[in-house]
Amino acid sequence: MSAAIRILSAGAPKQGIGSCVRYFTDKTGCMVDITFAPAPVLRERVEKGKAAADLLVAPVALISDCRAAGYVLRGKDVVVGSVTAGIAVRDDVAPPDISSVEAVKAALLAADGVFYNTASSGIHIVKLLDHLGIADRIESKVERFPTGADVMVRLAEGKAACEIGFGQITEIRRFEGAGVLLVGPLPAEIGKTTTYAAGLLAGATEPAQALLAFMGSAEARQIYAEAGLE
Repeated sequence: MSAAIRILSAGAPKQGIGSCVRYFTDKTGCMVDITFAPAPVLRERVEKGKAAADLLVAPVALISDCRAAGYVLRGKDVVVGSVTAGIAVRDDVAPPDISSVEAVKAALLAADGVFYNTASSGIHIVKLLDHLGIADRIESKVERFPTGADVMVRLAEGKAACEIGFGQITEIRRFEGAGVLLVGPLPAEIGKTTTYAAGLLAGATEPAQALLAFMGSAEARQIYAEAGLE
């Protein structure tokens, strides 16, 4: 297998997908190119015929929509794993209390800055702030970024006494040791867990089908678990 396989993937399962692909390449010699983008961008590219990929890794809901529209082949997708939304701060500040919904609300009101992305996890935070009734009260200190990685970079580079960043826990952990501290998941009542799947796009190559089969194997599931996917 020498032909390159192209993957278009959401960013939250990046570490797990990357590790899985490296193992597959070592095992088969087949090269794999991965492009990461937020879920709304994935949808736009697929719907406009600009996916330029064999495999799509995206939230299950998006895979389902793409399957219904004929972009993803029926019966050709596998669950990769789930990620949970969490809260992070810079690693040189005291972590806020996030043990309850009211504690999270108080922490956000007291924060100097609140950062989240414009992808799936960020859409949840927009709804959360509305639900807590504080969207208007903290709007002046909210900053939005295209990806979770951008959020973590901004958080690590911050100077204010207390800035809070939202992101998927898998992504937050990638930045621990680089200026970011995972405080923990959101309380269950306002939390969000997103499940991701890999689907075979129409016109995919034969090597891509072999990769998809491997991504659904017990071996791959162990790789995902080691990368923090649930």
